Amino acid sequence: MTPQKPVPITKDGLTRLQDELEDLITRKRPAAAARIQQTREDSPGSQNEGEYEEAKKEQAFIEGRIREIEQLLANTELIDEKKAHKSDEVRVGSTVVVRAGRKDQTFTIVGMAEVDPANGKVSDESPVGSALLGRKVGDDIEVAAPAGAVKMKIKKIK
Repeated sequence: MTPQKPVPITKDGLTRLQDELEDLITRKRPAAAARIQQTREDSPGSQNEGEYEEAKKEQAFIEGRIREIEQLLANTELIDEKKAHKSDEVRVGSTVVVRAGRKDQTFTIVGMAEVDPANGKVSDESPVGSALLGRKVGDDIEVAAPAGAVKMKIKKIK
């Protein structure tokens, strides 16, 4: 098995992943197992087959998410947020204000484990994140988008 590449993550992101893992293991896994057992006991035979299959799918999803989080946690690399915020160039952990057209947008560059586009958290591997990395205030960048290239100017790095 080849080693996985490091997953950059903030302290808050690491805490959220650890909390989710604990919830899956201590609460959701036992609840899914109990639901499977209950559907077996309630109505043996085919009349309850759909509910039983649904319970098994839920358990499989939970087990898959547990494995996914455990693998992420085994490969995390904590982002030095103080260093990122003091840098004059964009790096993972930086929050960047850009001007796109007539509108300012704010992005925080994070690792894949923390991506949340609705809250401005973009991956360092995304088109926007990778275009911003290593750039400085005043730089113009162009980001490939499905509707065509988007031009942005870096206004601030925090």
